Amino acid sequence: MAGNRRADRRGGGEASPLRLVAIAIILIGLVLVSLRLLPGSPFESTAAARWGDAGSTTNDRSTGTPTDRSARQPVPAPSPTPSLEPLPFQAKDLKLDIEGWYSWSVLDRRTGKIIGSKNMDGTSTTASMIKSWIVADYLRRAADAGDTPSDAKLADATRIIRDSDNTRAEQFYNSVGRSASIRRLLSMCKLTDSSVASDGGWSRTALSPRDTARLGNCIADGTAAGPKWTKWLLNEMKLVRGAGDFGIRKAFPAAEQKQIAIKNGWIDRTREQEMHINCLAIGDTWTMGVMVKYPIGMGYDYGMKNCEKITEALLRPGV
Repeated sequence: MAGNRRADRRGGGEASPLRLVAIAIILIGLVLVSLRLLPGSPFESTAAARWGDAGSTTNDRSTGTPTDRSARQPVPAPSPTPSLEPLPFQAKDLKLDIEGWYSWSVLDRRTGKIIGSKNMDGTSTTASMIKSWIVADYLRRAADAGDTPSDAKLADATRIIRDSDNTRAEQFYNSVGRSASIRRLLSMCKLTDSSVASDGGWSRTALSPRDTARLGNCIADGTAAGPKWTKWLLNEMKLVRGAGDFGIRKAFPAAEQKQIAIKNGWIDRTREQEMHINCLAIGDTWTMGVMVKYPIGMGYDYGMKNCEKITEALLRPGV
């Protein structure tokens, strides 16, 4: 018995419950302190947060390099770019029952993209279609010189566009420098396939359907006639009447036809023994050129209807 009492006094033997509780409290305290010092822990202290986060910056533990916490947050995906409404035309390899040569091209005014037949760079003589440029060139140059055409001159321009008056077209062509005007067309409208007529006249200017679509865009965007006269010219082209009112816009519903600006050309070429029929049209989001050449004995009407026929074959269903 005496020996046992001595052992108790030395702390030997079984530990008392009170000592076990004290040890547990100490261990729990150490765990809590560790958690408060651990960055990102729910028990993280303000001091520890400041030590590990100066503003929004922490240190990369592997390199010691400051890193931006916000950079670790997921970045929202950018909103998709809205797709453009499709043009009323679709690219097709046409196989139509048409005598002779035909070619077409469409330019998307919103993107500049051009579609067309494989031979859209082939050329034909423009005939009256080029009058749209002659009038545009005259009006822009007048505005650049600080001049305003007289009412009589504007009436002449109206006759040239709406009624395809040859006599007045020749007068305007002389006033803008004849072939120098066509060279301005090639340069200003960035045409790639076309050329000035060897005789210097306007009727034999050589344009391709692709360059015809570019000419239409050059008129529509204000380059050809300038900011002062573009709206006026487009309106006159919407009012083309009589023999010159045929082709591309006739393929559209009647209500839409009034909003499409046009200028067409038609001529019998005795030298080549061919009919040359050309169609230019300008819509809200597109421009189009169609050209046909065929034996001279088939007459004008055949080519005029085929400009429309080609357009109809390219229209999307439901247009």
